[in-house]
Amino acid sequence: MALQGKIVKGIAGFYYVDTGSRVKPHAAGVYACKAKGLFREQNIKPLPGDNVMFEITDDKDMEGNITSVLERKNALIRPEVANVDQALVVFAIREPDPNFLLLDRFLVMMQRYEIPVVVCFNKQDIAETQEEERLRKTYRACGCDVHVISALEENGLEALLPLLAGKTSVLAGPSGVGKSTLINYLTPSAGMEVGDLSKKIARGKNTTRHTELFRVERSLPLEEDAYIIDTPGFTALALKDIAAKELHAYYPEFSPFEEDCRFAGCVHINEPACAVKDAVKDGRIEKKRYETYRLLHDELAGTRPVYVKKVKK
Repeated sequence: MALQGKIVKGIAGFYYVDTGSRVKPHAAGVYACKAKGLFREQNIKPLPGDNVMFEITDDKDMEGNITSVLERKNALIRPEVANVDQALVVFAIREPDPNFLLLDRFLVMMQRYEIPVVVCFNKQDIAETQEEERLRKTYRACGCDVHVISALEENGLEALLPLLAGKTSVLAGPSGVGKSTLINYLTPSAGMEVGDLSKKIARGKNTTRHTELFRVERSLPLEEDAYIIDTPGFTALALKDIAAKELHAYYPEFSPFEEDCRFAGCVHINEPACAVKDAVKDGRIEKKRYETYRLLHDELAGTRPVYVKKVKK
């Protein structure tokens, strides 16, 4: 019997395939599947998020063989996932303070993949109203849908459900910002371990060990399944295939001012009579966004070193 499903995780040579909630009850669930040898021959690596066809080999133990990987909408390198509809990026307003360079780096990367982004600033319960409003204004200006939430107190979370319905959303953000708490709200059966924030380094313990999809269990406004892709916490993302001179195109709030720059092709760094830099000076463009733009520009131009977190062996 052939069924269609979605790979929710891959561990030790097994791919766990979820059939979703719309199949016949006797076939619903998550099957531990092996990928046939033909994938190695064709240099195809099944990824979490892949929609696949598989054959059941053992009904009782819910095992099967993947027979084909369906055409992908897209595929990301980090995290290694396929068929992402949108990104749900989570940063804390406080504890830890937002790393705006990391956030803006992520937004540029998602624009490169043409993946819409919903930005969630968590820990509203310990934030000042002024901080909330500044963050809303800054990131709405760059075209993001912005939500301020408290995952701990479950404030603002219901507003996310319509955004998730019928979609596969990659959940990303550094450790310690509340991603696991958010997943436990959306999918209570996930039982995610919630890490305490290290007081010494003010950075969260990474409670996620591998990329995994969770089907949203909360009631959704549409009769469609929704998946959240949990990814290991990250502290560095490398931008690739973007030239320094192209970076300004990934900062949408620059666009209204660029036609008033004196020079065609102005990249808003050292050029005189730059309307973008003028807009930064008078507050029409958020200063922090421009600062991260300069840092990323220098990095892409090769004038600023890139520091990559060491992986313990």
